[in-house]
Amino acid sequence: MKICIFGAGAIGGYLAARLVQDTAEDVTLVARGPHLEALTQRGLTLITGDETITVPVRCSEDPRELGPQDYVIVALKAPSVAGAVNSMLPLLHAGTAVVTAQNGIPWWFFHRIQGPYEGHRLESVDPGGSIWQALGPERALGCVVYPSCEIVEPGVVRHLDGKRFMLGEPDGSKSQRATVLSRALGAAGLKAPVRARIRDDIWLKLWGNVSFNPVSALTHATLEEMCSDPDTRSLIRRIMLEAAEIAEALGIELRVDVDKRIQWAAAVGAHKTSMLQDLERGRPMEIDALVGAVAELGRLTGVETPTLDTVLSLLRLRAASTAVRPSPQIESPTAAGTETGDRS
Repeated sequence: MKICIFGAGAIGGYLAARLVQDTAEDVTLVARGPHLEALTQRGLTLITGDETITVPVRCSEDPRELGPQDYVIVALKAPSVAGAVNSMLPLLHAGTAVVTAQNGIPWWFFHRIQGPYEGHRLESVDPGGSIWQALGPERALGCVVYPSCEIVEPGVVRHLDGKRFMLGEPDGSKSQRATVLSRALGAAGLKAPVRARIRDDIWLKLWGNVSFNPVSALTHATLEEMCSDPDTRSLIRRIMLEAAEIAEALGIELRVDVDKRIQWAAAVGAHKTSMLQDLERGRPMEIDALVGAVAELGRLTGVETPTLDTVLSLLRLRAASTAVRPSPQIESPTAAGTETGDRS
């Protein structure tokens, strides 16, 4: 089975190392810059606790050199996907599954959802529908990423916590392609259950991302600090309640209440959200996938989101006033898979 991981950042590197080390699958990586040079010369190193492994990996900057794949696991940060989608096309054959291993609302969210929004395309995460048109929603296989990893230096990834990659078809079926990938990830020592309601899982993680991430970028506070400050906690709770109303309008089932969800975040402790880490490193923040998409969904469903809209406006101004790279890179320096721990 051919598996290409598109994006050799922290999560992509973690996946590749585990699959190469523990399975016989044909695994390749799309990388560039210092990561590509390091991977080519020294291999891929994964640090987990006291264990360090280094594995050889086949990688290239040009996907045409890798050829068609059975699975393409897209491990880019959300802002990078639209600009990279055309370069993914040489990796596809008629049956290739595209696994969206990213935070936030995915571009295929309304594919096979059933109901009045079937086939709707979200401008905030897929401007002009370019990803939908290029890849085809029938290829999409959902994935909710929970591991927390970071890049120590080019070619070296440290795994901090979590092993869960939740998979699910947009139509809720337990397909052969989802089952096969689940088994491969399981053989690599990862937890990859196939879920019948993957959108519920996406939203449960997003519920924390849409609230804690933007507030952290505005305040530079950790999860512990945000949860322990009464005024900030109240603000976050209001955002989460607005998001919960949108979820209900879309038929999403949240299996915990808002206060329990906040407790999960508080339990993580003095952790910086992924958005704050990106801001501090001068990299593009995942504003649209994590926050803008929820505001867009509020407009679509007729749910008012005054608190979310206010925070989103401030966040966009914060991003505009911060010098970032003019174009997102394939590699991400850090990928904190979750702000709530490896929960399912």
